[in-house]
Amino acid sequence: MEQFVRARFSYLTIQLSITMPTIAIGADHAGFAYKTALIDYLRQQHYDLIDAGAHSEQSVDYPDYAHPVAEAVEGGAAQYGILICGSANGVAITANKHAGIRAALCWQTDIARLARAAIDMVNIFLSTPFEAGRHALRTAKIACQ
Repeated sequence: MEQFVRARFSYLTIQLSITMPTIAIGADHAGFAYKTALIDYLRQQHYDLIDAGAHSEQSVDYPDYAHPVAEAVEGGAAQYGILICGSANGVAITANKHAGIRAALCWQTDIARLARAAIDMVNIFLSTPFEAGRHALRTAKIACQ
């Protein structure tokens, strides 16, 4: 009986530890196709997703998708956010207007290599912990009072 209880307890512990972080993801029309492929991949990896749009390649304004992603992270509905647009500059600037958000522009000039390395970049980002220390002091100064 004791072995059964121990095994059952281990099983419950494993079940509870599998919770994946929630990722909010958004893109403008230029990033729609890439966002769609990335969503498929992240779902296969069992991440919970909040899809903030866009939902087609019809021309849209990137702030309409960057703000909801930043708000999801800022408000705690998501632990991470991924924003995709033509250059990524506009979505990063927009997201960084939100208190507590640190949107980084992740770009490589070699488009073919970027397409092959994109999934690896996402995996590395999601598995790398934040290095506090001196960075925590600097990031505390980013938000406007």
